[in-house]
Amino acid sequence: MNRVFSYFTFHMSQITDEIVDKLKTLTILEAAELVSQIEEAFGVDASVPTGRGVIMPRIAGDQADDPSRRHEKTTFDVVLESISENKRVAALKAIRRLTSLGLKEAKDFCSSLPKVVKEGVPKEEAETAKTELEEAGGKVSIR
Repeated sequence: MNRVFSYFTFHMSQITDEIVDKLKTLTILEAAELVSQIEEAFGVDASVPTGRGVIMPRIAGDQADDPSRRHEKTTFDVVLESISENKRVAALKAIRRLTSLGLKEAKDFCSSLPKVVKEGVPKEEAETAKTELEEAGGKVSIR
């Protein structure tokens, strides 16, 4: 029995080590996309601070309508939905200013829209980013 446990522990440790090594190679954009996919796949919300680093499940059904459980939203995500083709250069510049991405990363970012440009920011910052992106030819939403 002890040999089985030892093998299982070693094997699981090796798997988690491999996963962590792969995660270390992700860009910030790829990591953000991974978080979004995990949220969708498991029905969780990674933006909920719990103090322990645990992802909490979303409230569903009747619990979501309970007024005692409602909280005013304080953080927002700025999502770039699309870019006008004739204003692509201006949009790239705006994205680089807002995200500190390099030129290649900004181009890659623009090639697979919609994407989150700013995540978990205060309302004022989200509105400012939205205005800047819209002036640069982008269609933007705040979630």
